[in-house]
Formats: sequence, structure tokens, C-alpha cells
Amino acid sequence: MRLRLRDWRERRLLTQRELAAAVGMSAGQINRIERGVHRPRLSTIRKLAEALDVSPEELVVWEVADHGT
Repeated sequence: MRLRLRDWRERRLLTQRELAAAVGMSAGQINRIERGVHRPRLSTIRKLAEALDVSPEELVVWEVADHGT
């Protein structure tokens, strides 16, 4: 699972700092989520989606694991 957070944030013309302020997080946390270093809780995904005016499903990209088959 990864988030399309940066895509949606940029579509909404928001900086990491502005989005962070809207959801009560630090810009560093937003940065780590965007880079895939931190995997947020479902409640955080919901807050981010609400701030970006999208559904949580629009933020989440489910990746299928390739097991070499």
C-alpha cells in the first residue's frame, strides 16, 4: 500500500506545511508519508483525505506483491 498524497496535495495547490496544519501534523510527518518512509494509521488517512476533499480510497494505492510466479 502506498498513498497518492503528494499528487492530491499538489492538485489542491497546498504545501506540506499547509496540509500538515490542516490535519494537526508536522510538515516532517507529511514528508515522511509522501516518501513512503512512514505508513500512516487509517485514522490519519481519513484526516488527510478529508483535508484534501477526496475519499480515503482515492488516496490509497494497493500494490500487488510479485512473488516471482
